[in-house]
Parts: sequence; C-alpha cells; structure tokens
Amino acid sequence: MKRLQRIRQKIKEGALRELLREGRWVLGYIRRYRAVVAIHILLGVLSTAMGLGTSVASKYLIDAVTGYRSGLIGRAAAAMAGMLLLGILLRSVSSRVGARINIRVQNEIQAEVYRRVLETAWEPLEQFRPGDLLNRLSGDVGAVAGGVTGFAPGLISGTVQFLGALAIMLWFDPTMALIALVAVPVSAVFSRLLVGRMREHNKQMKAISSDMMSFYEDSLNNITSIKGFDITGLFYRRMLRLQERYRTEYLDYNRFSVRTSAFLSLMGTAVSAGCFGWGVYRLWSGAITYGSLTMFLQLASALSSSFSALISLVSSAISISTSAGRVMAVTELPAEPSGEVPATLREVSVSLTGVGFSYQNGERVLTDVSFHAGPDELVALTGPSGEGKTTMLRLLLGLIVPQEGRAELRCGGQSYPLSAATRCAFAYVPQGNSMFAGTIRDNLRLTAPDADDEALWSALRAACADEFVSALPQGLDYAVGGRGKGLSEGQAQRLAVARALLRGAPVLLLDEATSALDEATEERLLQSLMTSPYVHTCIFVTHRPGTAAVCTRRYRVDGGRVREEA
Repeated sequence: MKRLQRIRQKIKEGALRELLREGRWVLGYIRRYRAVVAIHILLGVLSTAMGLGTSVASKYLIDAVTGYRSGLIGRAAAAMAGMLLLGILLRSVSSRVGARINIRVQNEIQAEVYRRVLETAWEPLEQFRPGDLLNRLSGDVGAVAGGVTGFAPGLISGTVQFLGALAIMLWFDPTMALIALVAVPVSAVFSRLLVGRMREHNKQMKAISSDMMSFYEDSLNNITSIKGFDITGLFYRRMLRLQERYRTEYLDYNRFSVRTSAFLSLMGTAVSAGCFGWGVYRLWSGAITYGSLTMFLQLASALSSSFSALISLVSSAISISTSAGRVMAVTELPAEPSGEVPATLREVSVSLTGVGFSYQNGERVLTDVSFHAGPDELVALTGPSGEGKTTMLRLLLGLIVPQEGRAELRCGGQSYPLSAATRCAFAYVPQGNSMFAGTIRDNLRLTAPDADDEALWSALRAACADEFVSALPQGLDYAVGGRGKGLSEGQAQRLAVARALLRGAPVLLLDEATSALDEATEERLLQSLMTSPYVHTCIFVTHRPGTAAVCTRRYRVDGGRVREEA
C-alpha cells in the first residue's frame, strides 16, 4: 500500500513539474507583452471595481427611496449610473485590448513553430504527422494565446472581485462575510483533487483531435485513389470510428465537468441561501436596511461567482498547459546542425566513404556504402524499392548524418562534410507531385524569384516541358491546383525538374522524378539535362535498366549495400 502511495506521489510531482515548466513558458510571453497585458489587467480591475461600487451605490439608492436618508437619492442614482456606464466602457476597451494582444501572441507563436518546423533536423521532425502539426499550429497555439490574454487578467480580476466583495461585507457585516466564505476551503480541496483527471482528459482529447486532423488530411490528399479503388465506404467507416473515439472521450470529459460544475453550483446555492436567510433575519430584527440586504445579496453573488471563476481557472490552466506542452514539443526540436559553407561551387563532386546509417527506430538501412559522383557525370542509382536509394539522397542533401564513415562535398580544391550548409550545391526533385497551388510561373520562381520569362522558358526547354506549357490556355500563367491539380503526373514532374534547374546548383538530384514519363521521353530529358548549361552533375534514382544504360556511372543498391556496376 505504501509503495502504491509513493508511486502516486511521484506521478503527482512529475505532473506538477510539467505544469510549472509549461507555465513558465507561457509566462515568458506575458512578460514579453507586459506593458499591454498590464493595461488589459488594469482595465479589468477597474471594471471589477465599478461593479463592486455599483453594489454599494445600490444600497444608498434603495435606502434613499425607502425613506432612509432620502437626501442622497440624486447623488446615489448619479453614482450608480456613472459607474454602470463606466464599467461598460472599460469592459469594451478591455475586450479590444485583449483581442489585439491575442492576435499578436498567436501570430508570434505560430511563426515560431513554423520557423522551427522549417529549421529543425529532418529525422526528429518525422515523428510528427502533418495533421498533428497542423492541429498544434492552429488549436494549441490559439489556446496558448488565449491563456496569455485571458488567464492572468482573469486571475487578477477574479481575485480583486473576491477580496473586494469580502472586504465590503466584512466592513458592513462580518457574520455575513463568514457565511459567504464557508465554501472556500471545501472547493479548494475539491479542485486540488481534480487536477490530474482534468489534465489526462485534456491530453486524450487533443491526441484524438490530432488523429482526426491527420486522417482528414490523408483522405483529402488521396481522394482520387480512394474513389479509384472504390473504398469510400471503408474510409467512411474509419472516420466514424474516429468520431466514436472522440465522442466517447468528449462525453467522459463532459460527465466529469457536469459533476464538477454541479458540486460547485450546489456549494454556491448553499452559500447564497445562507446569506439570504441571515440577511432576512437581520432585516426582520431591524439591524439592517433594505438597501443593505440588497447590497449583501449582490456581494454574496459576486463573491460566489468570482470564486467559481477562480476555481474554473484551474481547468483553464490545465488546458493551456497541455496545449503549451504540445507546442513546446515542436519549438524544442533540435535545429539542423550548421556546417562550413563552401567558398566556391566550381568542379563539384560528392562522395560517401564507408557510410553506415540507421534511423532512430533502429532500422539499419546502409552498411559500408561507398559512392562517388564527379563533374559532368550522369549517375544512376538502381535497385529494389526500400533498399536505401532515397536515404542516400538524404545523406547527400545533409538531411541526415551518417553514424559511420564520411559524407563529403568537394569543390574548389576543398572538402566539406555534407550538411545543411552544403545544400546550396544541390537542386532536388523528390518523389511524387511537388507542385504548389498557384500559376506555373509562381511554381518555377520558387527557386529563382527574380527569373525573367526568358530564363523560365529556357529551363522549361531543358526539362522538355516547353511544348505542353506553351499549349496551355494561359501559358506560364496557367493556374495549378494543390499537388499539381490540372496537370498530368508527367507534366508535373517535368515542371518540378525545370524549377530545380532554375536554382542554378551544380548537382541535380532526381528521386524517381521521371517515373511518370515513358522511357523514350525520360532518356530524351536526361540527355537534354546533361547538355544544358544548368547541370554539371546529375544523380538520379530509376528502376529502368534501359535508362540507366545511358549513364556514365551506375550503382546498384540492394540490402543496404552499394556496388558499382560496369
């Protein structure tokens, strides 16, 4: 039993440390915008003060109307109306200030997360699915931004309201104040017991939400395949199962929340009833006036509502911290290691010497690999799928680093380890459709923003794409949908090659970038590339032995090992 208690204690302590770490991270943004956050808080406090002042003014107004100190009726009415109007104005300005802070913080965090995604090392980033990243960029970032603008002001305003109402009640009737405070210790203990369960529910809800986002993204990206295989029913059932998981978790959390709210409401009702009964008794005994009773009831309500709001901030804090943890998991990803930037890009060659590589999951992909590609060479990588050809291209691009051996770029008589810094020597065309939504001109200029039309057409001719582009209704201004919608796979591949050529890098990497072309067109494209001024070295992955025959050098990748073929 003692051992079980120790385990539970460790879990609680670990969760608390995690909460504190995430809280400090959110606090960093509050400090960054402390001036406007302070204004936001001040406006909230003043608005709260106006509400408390209105309760006090109502006492004197009712007392004046009922004949007790009737000379105060004008001043009491004016004070009450003034504070009501000022409270409305303050709340409006506070809402506007809060909105400005929220959008600034949200944009800043989104920019930070997106920058980290772009700059992080390739392999750690692969642990995240695109849908999960999108969920963190939108929902979780929004929750954190809302916490910056809502939690601290809500905490301070709620505390001011609670303490202010309590102070006024103590001043006029200490017994009434003590009755109103009965629920405080009970609710505090109750909320402490709820922290763990609330955090777990939040984590589960966000995990399922990420699963759904990833599923929708995969489905919509592959809608043609889903329809082509006539498996729409299968995917619809998968969607229903995900919805059922979300529904179950949501209803579990809702049941938990309803019970919690019911308990707090019961406590609030009991306190209000106690305050009302005591107030009626005091009024009956002649100890207080009608105005005092009205004020006490208003303050008791304010005291109860402010305490409930403070308790609800526990749930809000847990939700914010959970989202903060998910965002931090991305912002804390390791950046790509920097390397020495080549001083020149003349006479470029690349080589792998005795390279061994395994992914983080332990999968051994390459063993004692040696490879070389020099200037003016057309080098083919052949072999079965899944044997390491794409991994070799990732090594050349510096996306991954070998655990054994050397991966080097040589140029200008100098040798450089392959890294993100040497990526300037490469132009890369990946597998699949890599077109973005926009015009053909927009897609081509991604690698050369200042390229004129003459340069664009020159690259298109080198990629054997000029004929079909000129035949399109708007030519270079033809609008392409996401993932090349509106183009054939072969057309999209040739445009991707043209875009890579415009980069002007000496080494061109093609990862099955001509798979949608017929063999004759592929051969014509490769010959065009090697005679163009854009390419000095071309390394391409192919499964076609006939195409590989036109190469100056051929390597076969099989079982994680590489051998050069004659």
